[in-house]
Amino acid sequence: MKKSKATGILALILAIMVGMTWYAGTIISTVGVGENRNIKLGLDLAGGVSITYRAVDENPSAEDMKDTVYKLQKRVEVYSTESTVYQEGNDRINIEIPGVSDANAILEELGKPGSLEFQNEAGETLVSGTDIQNAQGGTYTDNMGNRQYVVDLTLTDEGAEKFAKATADNVGKTMPIVYDGETISEPGVDEAITGGKAQITHMESFEAAEELASIIRIGSLSLELEELHSKVVGAQLGEEAISTSLKAALIGLLLVMLFMIVMYRAPGFTASLALVLYSALTVWALWIFDITLTLPGIAGIILSIGMAVDANVIIFARIREEIGAGKTVNTAIKLGYEKALSAIVDGNITTLIAAVVLGMRGSGSVKGFAYTLGIGIVLSMFTALVVTRWLMKCFYALGVQDAKYYGSSTERKTVNFLGKRMICFAISGLLVLAGFVGMGINHSKDGNILNYSLDFVGGTSTTVTFHEDYTINEIDENIVPVVEEVTGDPNVQTQKIEGTNQVVIKTRSLELAEREALNQALIEKFDVSEDGIIAENISSTVSNEMKSDAIWAVVIATICMLIYIWFRFKDIRFAGSAVIALLHDVLVVLAFYAVVRISVGNTFIACMLTIVGYSINATIVIFDRIRENLGGSKKKDPEALMEIANRSITQTLSRSINTSLTTFIMVFVLFILGVSSIREFALPLMAGIICGGYSSVCITGALWYVFKTKFAKN
Repeated sequence: MKKSKATGILALILAIMVGMTWYAGTIISTVGVGENRNIKLGLDLAGGVSITYRAVDENPSAEDMKDTVYKLQKRVEVYSTESTVYQEGNDRINIEIPGVSDANAILEELGKPGSLEFQNEAGETLVSGTDIQNAQGGTYTDNMGNRQYVVDLTLTDEGAEKFAKATADNVGKTMPIVYDGETISEPGVDEAITGGKAQITHMESFEAAEELASIIRIGSLSLELEELHSKVVGAQLGEEAISTSLKAALIGLLLVMLFMIVMYRAPGFTASLALVLYSALTVWALWIFDITLTLPGIAGIILSIGMAVDANVIIFARIREEIGAGKTVNTAIKLGYEKALSAIVDGNITTLIAAVVLGMRGSGSVKGFAYTLGIGIVLSMFTALVVTRWLMKCFYALGVQDAKYYGSSTERKTVNFLGKRMICFAISGLLVLAGFVGMGINHSKDGNILNYSLDFVGGTSTTVTFHEDYTINEIDENIVPVVEEVTGDPNVQTQKIEGTNQVVIKTRSLELAEREALNQALIEKFDVSEDGIIAENISSTVSNEMKSDAIWAVVIATICMLIYIWFRFKDIRFAGSAVIALLHDVLVVLAFYAVVRISVGNTFIACMLTIVGYSINATIVIFDRIRENLGGSKKKDPEALMEIANRSITQTLSRSINTSLTTFIMVFVLFILGVSSIREFALPLMAGIICGGYSSVCITGALWYVFKTKFAKN
């Protein structure tokens, strides 16, 4: 490449980087600033709308309440993946939607839950609202180039059968849609509709299509509901939570950049520039895709910055190997990218598969995590494989050509990791066993194997009317300690109700005597009126159905990853070893939760999913090197296989250590500077990073070797 061309390309990349970083800074500067914010924030950071419904039936069954809560959860995810729905008392359902402040607009869009029926012209019910799984407004362009507005319907399995029969019997007729006794639409039937998908056409506008879709969605509930009240609730955490997290991100980013420059010199400098662009692109993506940002989301982004350098570490290690083998710098750069490509692509695609499945099958925070993970994977691959590569080409063309600027590495003496495999297996077994023992001890103490928070087990919600309007910081400093002392609950959650002096205090489930003790403490300490204290039992925000969704999503994602690894490596033993290593890391982190008694809430799901992605990525890197060193060989000699596995682990050791270090740095800074809820997320992540580094070096290769020698193909 000519110097003039290199100068032009470098100037263009830097100009784009500066421009995007500047604009990303303006987006970040409005985070938490009222209605002018550019990024949606969750309830924990910005508050939102809280709506309480009551079942019209006097004694709704527990099953109908649970089903309605779950279906409402799926409905309100249209507004935000971080919306929460939970039961309050015996017949009430509370909905909390973050990032909005107009309760009336939400109520109007959400609609009044009631009965919905698809009827024939004689008034007979053919399909009920409960047979509809989902409804969405949409558009398409017809053959004449005109835009048409439609409502897309997805039916349940049972509903699909009913709908197929109903439409077959009514071809050429209308099927009125009746909501609470009123006909709201009369779509015609052109043909029998099978397959569980249907479309209502000829809508007058997109708004009309969305309105009808909303009515259909809300009409499929098991119970008819009526609105009791709505209110705007404040953030659960103060501005300090945002500012400290952003400060942690900046400090962590600078430390990682410094680490990369010291370790990898010129390539490290280019990676640091690309890392700045990666961070800016991530902020842009949050804004463009309208993703709701929560505190765990901020932590996840900070974590992704540490993981984003992984591809660069793999590439730079390869470049050093080629220089050490006597290649010129230019050739080493080219070969480094070529040889690192398969490991980077396989590792990231495997993790991307998990993100896609989680996004499709998950609910609530799982879906939000999947979106953030998917964005991070795509952007990190782009910056590593495209931006960093062009920067290195430009710097090389401009004179940075001496090998001393890139470093070199010679073939290390192979470490006999597999010779200690039985010791490593024993250590892993003891760690996992300690988790099960800890869970047993916990269960004997309080009936729960883990320290479940309100998100998982529900609790008591106490609404208190104070005589003054306390700030969030004043609530944390003055009120929360009193509640913790009386209830013995270290995981108290609080929310302000905007425009009032009311504060909602959520704790573990309190017995009558405990409620009275709390009321008395609040009266004595803050001079509140006894009439100004109202307590209700609340259900978990993570329903059994949501847990089931998350578990099935992980199971399906694991199976899909196993199939992909099997396909790419053409050996089920690679895939089996990867899945067992993944399970190992998850169980060890679970043991950490059990033994240390860290609160298990919504961040628990995000943490475990992060460990899954981190674990599989680390495993793929080593397996890719084993595949390369095998070179298509059909050797089955155990000694030769052990030597190949040990050599592969040794060759990728610097990647395993350096990636773990950069990721750990980011999370450690977050742990030091973050608020208490962030620390509860960061602490098990640090344990997971250490465990992932250990398993990638000491477990994955050993597992492959055991499977390869014990289950050899004939």
